[in-house]
Amino acid sequence: MKSETVDIAIVGGGVMGLATAWELTRRGRRPVVLERFARGHHEGASHGATRNFNNAYVEDHYLDLLARARAGWDALGAVDGEPLLRLHGLVTHGDLDVAAVRDGLTARGIDAELLSAAESARRWRGMRFDGDVLWSSDAGVVRAADALRELERRIVAGGGEVRWNTPVAHIGEDPAGGVLELADGTRLHAETVVVTAGAWTSRMLSRLGLPRLTVTEETPAHFAQTTDAAWPSFNHVVGPPEYPATVYGMPTPGEGVKVGFHRVGDEIDPDARPHLPTHQDALREYVREWMPGLDPDSAVPISCTYTSTDDGTFVLDRRGRTVVGAGFSGHGFKFATGIGAVLADLAVDPAARAAEPFRLA
Repeated sequence: MKSETVDIAIVGGGVMGLATAWELTRRGRRPVVLERFARGHHEGASHGATRNFNNAYVEDHYLDLLARARAGWDALGAVDGEPLLRLHGLVTHGDLDVAAVRDGLTARGIDAELLSAAESARRWRGMRFDGDVLWSSDAGVVRAADALRELERRIVAGGGEVRWNTPVAHIGEDPAGGVLELADGTRLHAETVVVTAGAWTSRMLSRLGLPRLTVTEETPAHFAQTTDAAWPSFNHVVGPPEYPATVYGMPTPGEGVKVGFHRVGDEIDPDARPHLPTHQDALREYVREWMPGLDPDSAVPISCTYTSTDDGTFVLDRRGRTVVGAGFSGHGFKFATGIGAVLADLAVDPAARAAEPFRLA
C-alpha cells in the first residue's frame, strides 16, 4: 500500500476547507486539501457567484465570528480590481425586533440604523415594506466563486496544496496522528486532520459524536429586474401560513436578483441528489407580492445543499487528532474566513477552544 506523510490534511475543498488551508499557510504550515470532486463542481454548497454577507445577528458568538471573518475577507484584498466583499448594504425587516439587532451592531461599531417603511420604499423602489426596516451599509455580498479561486491561489502560493478528484474513503487516527485512507488505496498520515466535508460529514465522522446533521437541497432562483432601481441584500422574516420560511436574497450582476426561502428543501442523499426545484410557486408569489421591481415569471432556479444542525448552530471543535467544521445550516459562507481561522487554531493547538455554543457536547 502506498503511504504518504503530510503536515495537516483537510478533507473537503469547499470554502470552509480552503479558508482553513489559507489560514494555515499564513501561519507557516503546509496543508494538503483533499476534495472528492473536480474544481468548480456543483455538488456541494460553495458554488455560485454570490453569497449574502448578512450581519443581522444578535448573538455574541456570531458577532465575534463575523468580526474575525471581516478581517479575513479584508486581508484577501482585491481580486480583479474589486474587493471580495461587495458592500452595497443590507435591509432586514419582518417579524423580528429590528431595534435589538440595531443596538447590538452599533454597540460593536457596525453601521446600522432604523428606517420607516415609507423611507425604505423611497430608497429601494423595487421592494415593498410594511414596518420598520434595519439598514446596515456594512453588509452586502461575498463574491463566492471569485473567493474560492483566490483562496486556492493563496494556498498554493503559501506552500500548501489542493488535490481535486481525490476522494477519502476512511478517516482514523493512531498515536502519531491522523490517518486517511484514500479511495485509490493510498494511506495518508498527518499531524492533524481537519474535516470540512459538508453533506458527507456524518458518514465520515460517525465515531465523533456529532449532533444530527440534516442534508437538504435548496433551490432559490434568480429573477430579472423590471426597473433600474438600486438593490440591497435583504432578509425578510416571514413564515407559515403565508410563506414557507424567511426570505433572503441579493443582487447578482449578470444573473438578476437572487431570492430564496431559508432551509425549506427536501432531505436528500448527497450521492443521489435530484437537482429538482421546490417551492417555486410560493417563491414567485412572494416576489409578486413584495418585490414589484422584479418579474415574478422570470425565475431561473439554482440548487445547493444545506447541511444543518437542528438549531442552525455551527460545529467547530476538536477530538483527538481530528478537527471538525460542520453544520453551517445555510448561513456559513459569510463567516468562512473567520471559521477558517478558528479551525486553524484548533488544528495547531490542542488546547484551543471555539466559542462554547460551537463545541461538541
